Order: sequence, then C-alpha cells, then structure tokens
Amino acid sequence: MADQVVIIGGGAIGSSVARYLTQPGFQAARRCAVTVLERDFSYARASSALSASSIRQQFSSAINIAISQYGIGLLRRVAQELALPGEPPPDIGLHEGGYLYLATAAGERVLRDQHTVQRAHGADIALLAPEALQARFPWLDTSGIALGALGLSGEGWFDGYSLLQAFRAQARAQGARYRQAEAVGFDLAGDRIGAVRLAGGERLRADVVVNAAGPWARRVAAWAGIALPVTAKRRTVFHVSCPEPLPRCPLLIDPSGIWLRPEGAGFITGFTPAEAQDGDDLPLDEPDHAAFEDIVWPTLAGRIPAFEALRLQRAWAGYYEMNSFDHNAIVGPHPACANLLFANGFSGHGLQQSPAVGRGVAEWIVHGGYRTLDLAPLGWTRVLENRPLREQNVI
Repeated sequence: MADQVVIIGGGAIGSSVARYLTQPGFQAARRCAVTVLERDFSYARASSALSASSIRQQFSSAINIAISQYGIGLLRRVAQELALPGEPPPDIGLHEGGYLYLATAAGERVLRDQHTVQRAHGADIALLAPEALQARFPWLDTSGIALGALGLSGEGWFDGYSLLQAFRAQARAQGARYRQAEAVGFDLAGDRIGAVRLAGGERLRADVVVNAAGPWARRVAAWAGIALPVTAKRRTVFHVSCPEPLPRCPLLIDPSGIWLRPEGAGFITGFTPAEAQDGDDLPLDEPDHAAFEDIVWPTLAGRIPAFEALRLQRAWAGYYEMNSFDHNAIVGPHPACANLLFANGFSGHGLQQSPAVGRGVAEWIVHGGYRTLDLAPLGWTRVLENRPLREQNVI
C-alpha cells in the first residue's frame, strides 16, 4: 500500500516536491500516492505567478549559492527534464543577463566580503571599479559608486509561471493528484498528523504532510502547534518603458535597494518598503503607486539618465513569504510533529530555490535524509536554538 503524501500548496515549491516525489526513481525506493491541495487553480494570488522570477548566485551564505547552482542547472535543461511525451517542450525564456550589485564606499567592504564567499564556492562573479562599469554600461551614472559586482554566468531571469506549470504538468503526468480544495486543519494523534481536514468537512488520510503554503504557511504550522516565523509581505512591481534602449542591461540593484531588469520591450522595477510601511498581509489589489512617483522613478532617473523619460505601463503586487528570523528558507521536519515537513520562508527566493528544495524534500520523504544537496543548514535546528543563518542579500 502506497504512503499517502499530502502537499498543502500547489505553487512552484509544492509542485516541485510533487514532481520529484512521483519520479520512477523515487517511487522505486518508497511508493507514495501524492495529493496536492491548491485552493485556486487560477494562481491569481500565487507568488509563483506574480514574482519577478530571477535567479542569482550572489548570496552571502554557501548553502544559498549551492541551491542556486543546482537551480540554474535545471533551468538550463528545462526543455529536456520537464518534457512530456507528445507535447511541445516547455520554454521558460531563461535569459542569463546577470545581476549587477552597486555599492557606495560605505557598502564596498560588504560587497568584497561576499564576493570572497561567492568565488570560494564557484560563483562566476566579477568585481568592477566605476571606470569598468562605465565602459561596460555607458548608460549608467556611476556617481557615488565605489564598486559593482556582476554575475558573468549562472544569473538572470525567466518566466516563473511557465516553470510552475511545467512542474505541475509533469507531476500530474507521473501520477500526482491535484485537488482544488482548501485545507483548514489537522487531525493529530500525539506527535503525528493522521489526516488533513478540508473545508466542507472531508478528511484526507496522511502519512506525510508538506507545508508548501507560501505566504499562508504560518497558519498551516499553527494547526500542529508550531510557531513558524513567516509572514506575508507585499511587494509592488512596476512595468515601465523607456524610449532609449539600455544595451546589455543586467538585473541592476541600486545601493538604495531599488532593482530593475529588462522585461520584453520594457523593464520591471521594484523596491523594499521602509519597515514602518511594511505591514503583514497588506492587500494585493492595492499596489503602492505613490512609491513609484516619490521613490522609484526619481532614484532610477538619477542612476540612469535616460529614465527621465520613463513611462509607467502597469503595476501589480505579490507576496514575499518573509522569514523574519533570518531571511532564509526553513526546510525539513520539526521535532514537535514527526510527519510534517516544511518548505517555507523563502523571503523572495522561492522560485529560484524550488528545484533544489523540491528534490531535497522528496529525498527526505523517501530516504529519511538528503542525498543530492545537504539542506540541513536550512532546518529548524537553527531556529529552535536561536542561531540565525542570516542572508544579507535580500532584495
């Protein structure tokens, strides 16, 4: 009899877990019947659909660099790895345009220290002085800039919604069952979940439960009496156009924290709100339009003179599932509930980390531990022992 695995959340993380878990190699080690619960198949509020969908290796911690290196490998092979018989190969539009972090004199030491970590773990990152930045990107005003860090390969952007749909399609083709249903609680017996309760009263027997509920993961954890330090933080994305092209434009992160990258014939850009304005669960149907006029446009026009002629085309908002403890994902089991696995708190990095984390969670379910990439540094132990693994590069 197959073990019943219930995954709460059918976004990129949950669908990646389902995709790996239903692969024949995993099924040979432990037979699992996989059910993915997703309350909205339109994915209208899903972070996977609303994300800026980028991948980088410019992190401050070794584990995040390794996760991204695994991720870029899969993204480059999507057409082969996620292909379905008789269907056109999936196309996620991967563009390895690189990330460019800019630093003032105050931030130069941090950028250099992080570069040392990145290079030690094989990331293809170059440090560029202002003169080199100006030569490579003539449209960039380097006033006040002391140093830039540019990803030469393994960094860029892609269509996150297409990646989600490719994971989902392959998982379903391999036997995963997707149900449009809302989980509302657990039936607990000691330290184990016996069933997942659905709205309407139905109960699904569960041998293993995966919390992949994204911005709503804290509520799911609370059903098992576990305090998960993850909240939903609204982030607004602005789609803009400019009559003047920016040749070889990477994903640019200004010292102010405002970011920009190409998107079709235009660009998308965003910012991190000040802490006082960064409340939890703010409504997604109210993008922060005022911030564009007051903060984003003036800053971009100062950094890129051509953006004086910037035009706002549209704006939307999505949630970061922000881990307030240390801005890193929390992955794996909690000692208080033996058959509940977590994959939460990615703090804006969920899409790029979904390949490695999906495989890791599937390995834990089947083998009782990680086989491909050791995700133990992202486990609950650091949280319970109050030893934060702080990620410094959060956009």
